[in-house]
Amino acid sequence: MTRSNTDSDTDPEVLYEDNHLIVVNKRASDIVQGDKTGDDPLSETVANYLARIHKKPGKAFIGVTHRIDRPVSGVVLFTKTSKALSRMNQSFRDKKVRKTYWAVVKNRPEQMEGELRHYLRKNQKQNKSYVVKAGTPDAKEAVTRYRVLGHSDTYTLLEVEPVTGRHHQIRVQLAHMGCPIKGDLKYGFNRSNNDASIHLHARTINFEHPVRNEPMTITAPVPAGDPVWSFFESQFTEA
Repeated sequence: MTRSNTDSDTDPEVLYEDNHLIVVNKRASDIVQGDKTGDDPLSETVANYLARIHKKPGKAFIGVTHRIDRPVSGVVLFTKTSKALSRMNQSFRDKKVRKTYWAVVKNRPEQMEGELRHYLRKNQKQNKSYVVKAGTPDAKEAVTRYRVLGHSDTYTLLEVEPVTGRHHQIRVQLAHMGCPIKGDLKYGFNRSNNDASIHLHARTINFEHPVRNEPMTITAPVPAGDPVWSFFESQFTEA
């Protein structure tokens, strides 16, 4: 079952739902799971939505399979059963889930496509990752593929695929390449977006259905009402 609308301002934007999965389009302001801010996480919003829509007593089961950063928008997959959660977690561990992002960045890469390989170390106090030399204590290798989809007068649209899953990986690697993401003050863009978002959007997720074993591809529309996103979606959406 696929939905294109929400019933209220507080409902999640559901991209796909069946008996085992629910996939939603996260807003940039949402957190996927609870954190020290105490703000209501998207997982709770989805659980409450399912309980209300399907008229189930108590709280619906929601399994969190992956996360995206708070200022990032786009596709997030939750499971509705423990069996689906276990199988999806295994798919992520086996690297059988492919996620692609759209990133609006400053400057143009020297090459139209490429693979970025860096070693990253996270500074816990700053909640920020840095590119460091190989062999640096606590450093982990990060691999990200990118290709240029198009340009506006001011920005470049990249399609980005993280091969590894390091902290802030896409953000720090693109910035290190000289292409910081629009709105991302933490990683070198010169000004913030008005809504505290950054122009990084989880565009698609590809995976094998955990029960039916069918290939699935789900695409999340870019945030509505943003002229930069609207321009790129209209110009560079693949047929």
